[in-house]
Amino acid sequence: MSDAAETKKTDFFTYKGYPLVRKGDQLYYGNMYDPYVIMMQIMEKTKVGDLDVASKVKIYKMATDEKLNPVEAIIKQSEKSSLYEALDIAYAWLSR
Repeated sequence: MSDAAETKKTDFFTYKGYPLVRKGDQLYYGNMYDPYVIMMQIMEKTKVGDLDVASKVKIYKMATDEKLNPVEAIIKQSEKSSLYEALDIAYAWLSR
C-alpha cells in the first residue's frame, strides 16, 4: 500500500498537553471530549517588525455539552494583553 493510499492521521499542535487549533483570529484550546474547552479571540494586533502580534485577547471557558446554546455554554471569561497571558490563564482553567 502506498503512502497516498494510507489513512491520514491528524495530529494537532499541543501546548502543555492540550490540543491548540487556530482558524483565523480564533483559537481553541483543549479536548472537545472533556467537559470544558477554551476559546480565544484575538481582538487587536500590534505590528512588531513584519509580524502581527496579539495585543488584546478575549478568553472564554466553554462547556462542550452540545445541548447548550453558545451563550449558556460560557462559564468564565477574561481579557488579556498578549497571547502568552491568554494561554497561561487558559491552561490554569483547564487543569483545575
